[in-house]
Amino acid sequence: MNGYAIAHLYDRSDHDDVLDYLERIDATLAPFEGHFLAHAPQVEVLEGEWPGTVVILEFPSLTAARSWYDSPAYQKIKHLRTDHIDGAAILFEGVAADHDSAKLAAAIRAAA
Repeated sequence: MNGYAIAHLYDRSDHDDVLDYLERIDATLAPFEGHFLAHAPQVEVLEGEWPGTVVILEFPSLTAARSWYDSPAYQKIKHLRTDHIDGAAILFEGVAADHDSAKLAAAIRAAA
């Protein structure tokens, strides 16, 4: 199953370090077959509060996503973003193509 990285960025900065980060991040993704699915789009908030924007990266596996994040190449540039933009970042595994929410609900009910 694919692995994903999501960053919820609370504010925006056009600081030179952030621009340097943007110029360098793609090269850190390539060895792990990672790519952007969304990169700081305007968001439409339908429920609750959502200050800022979102970045979504896709990898062939959760292991690849974690390996990218922990890689020396990414760790070398990460501070260029985190020093100037507040936010939260998570890694997670996607669901299988045959995922069925109703079956998940049934399994949860049966376990309760």
